[in-house]
Amino acid sequence: MHSEDVKDWLRIGDEDFDSARILNESARKHCEIICYLCAQAIEKYLKGYLAWNDVIPEKTHNLTYLNRVCTEKDKFFENIKTECDILTRYSNDIRYPHKYEVNESDANFSIEAVEEIRNAEPINKYTK
Repeated sequence: MHSEDVKDWLRIGDEDFDSARILNESARKHCEIICYLCAQAIEKYLKGYLAWNDVIPEKTHNLTYLNRVCTEKDKFFENIKTECDILTRYSNDIRYPHKYEVNESDANFSIEAVEEIRNAEPINKYTK
């Protein structure tokens, strides 16, 4: 485990998530960027977990793939498969025109998914 790598993944994930929460609380919600930042936060948390377990994460934004690799280390990650499958579509394509229609419900789901994953036992283990 490279503790500096783990800290960096966690810090960047927290910055993405903090930004998503701030935008979600604003009067004018930009749901696409909120969903994007949530997907980015989850990506960083999953990569941090992998780094904690001495797995060099592949350079990908695919949350489904990253979740599958995490599941090989801890079966807990099966519990968040649905969230990863849904949020992976926000990881990059959403930042281009005409890809997805998202709304406030999608943004709220994304925020809740990040909170669940950030507070999950396997993630919390490496954050302490």
